Order: sequence, then structure tokens, then C-alpha cells
Amino acid sequence: MINCFVDAGVPAGVVNLVFGVPAEISEYLIPHPTIRKISFTGSTPVGKHLASLAGLHMKRATMELGGHAPVLVFDDADIEATIALTVQHKFRNAGQVCVSPTRFLVQDSVADRFIDGFASAAEQIKVGDGLDPNSQMGALANDRRIPALERMIEDAVDRGARLVTGGRRIGNKGYFYAPTVLADVPQDALIMNDEPFGPVAVINRVASVDAALTEANRLPFGLAAYAFTGSSETASRLREGVRSGMLTINHLGLALPEVPFGGLGDSGYGTEGGSEAVEAYLDTRFVTQKL
Repeated sequence: MINCFVDAGVPAGVVNLVFGVPAEISEYLIPHPTIRKISFTGSTPVGKHLASLAGLHMKRATMELGGHAPVLVFDDADIEATIALTVQHKFRNAGQVCVSPTRFLVQDSVADRFIDGFASAAEQIKVGDGLDPNSQMGALANDRRIPALERMIEDAVDRGARLVTGGRRIGNKGYFYAPTVLADVPQDALIMNDEPFGPVAVINRVASVDAALTEANRLPFGLAAYAFTGSSETASRLREGVRSGMLTINHLGLALPEVPFGGLGDSGYGTEGGSEAVEAYLDTRFVTQKL
């Protein structure tokens, strides 16, 4: 990507790429007087550390951190269309996306239908080399992700969750993992509280809009949320009640360049999209003069 800037004729020194140990780089650059603005996309623990470094030097920071996106599905939604959309979105980049839908909160009366349909669609995904045009899902980023997912899935099953499909590594070459669906996962399971950042969907049942909102807002994260309903009244309650920086209802309307992209709480602050993103890079000054 940086080479594209060079090829396009951007003058030397305008865009810079530094390789090395991340901690050493950030601990040098953030305090440096030349640097006036920090933007970070990554995990919440690292983001908190970098934000504290920026704060020590009174430097502005945009923090786009982790999430644990809830998906609220109600019995008046178009269930088949919802499954088609969310399966595609869940397993995009093998679930390694900060806004990846993770905690599916499905109303009781349609939960079994949703679980069966979602699992069936997940099983049809072709996993393979990302350079193969026939592949629909590629590998995990590194070898650390596989034991991390295995630990979360094993913990959930040990606590009473049902492994509907997946839950296994594919082959012994590369970091490929089967699209996985867990159902009826207890609230105290690791995967209900820590972002899996992988191809694992958790599908739990909820009795009402109130129950869905309670679970959606339970965690300190608030990046993205998804909802599917045929009721304008329910949609209105969700717009007011879901605590997240972004909420998309009945479609996938996030991450467009012209709209804000950012979270609340442990998911960070500031935005990476829309005209609002530029504000963090500007200084507001007031000058008054009497002649």
C-alpha cells in the first residue's frame, strides 16, 4: 500500500512506514515532539496502553479497539434473509474483523430455525487458500489463534454449550479453522466475555426485546451492533437502547467511507470515517481583535 503512494508521486517523507518491535516504535514515536496525533486500530489492552502514553504528552488519539458485536434477531424478521447476510458477515476474513458479528441473540420462537439454518450455511463455506478464487474463507492470522479458539470452545462446551458445527482445525498445514457455531452458551463462558476474533458464532435464545437489550449492553465494549426486525416500534427501541458506536438494522450499513466508524467504552473513542474523522486532526482556534 505504501508503494502505491510512492508510485503515485507522493513526496518522500509525507507517508512513512516503520518496521520493528511495535512497543519500541510506539514508545519512541508517541512522546516525540514531531508527532502531534495518534491513531490506533487494534486490541483494547494495547489501545489503553497507547492512549495512556498519548495522554502523558497531551496528544490527541483516535482509538478503534476491540468489540464483541451483538446481533439481535426477533421473530418478526425475515429469518432466511438474516441468515444469508449474517453468515457472510460473520465469516468474512475468518471472523478476524473488529465489527464481526459474534453474540447472536435470537428470540425463542425462531431460535431453532435460525440455529439450524445458520449452521447449515456455515458448513457450506469453502475454506482454503486465500489466493484460490474458489475459496470463501481463508486462514487465521497466526498459529496463536488456533489454541486460543480451542480454549474458548472447550470452555464453552464444558460449561454446557452445544457445539452445533465446526470446532476443529482443518488439516495440519497453515492456520485453517472450520466455521463454527455454538448454541446455548452460558453467560460465564470465556467466549461470551472475550472477543474470539475468529470464525466462531455464538447463538443464544432471548425471550424479549428487554432481554436482548440487557445482554447486548452487558459487556464494556460498544463498537458495532446488528439487529433484524420487522417492527418499527422495536427498531425505535433498539436505536435508543443499544449502547454501541454503530448500529445497523435490517442490513449491513457499516464501514462506508462517508459515515462515522468508531465505538464507545472499551471499544475506544473517535471515528475513522465520515467528515467527523477529520476533526481529530484539526486545531480549533479563536482569535479576536479590536481596532
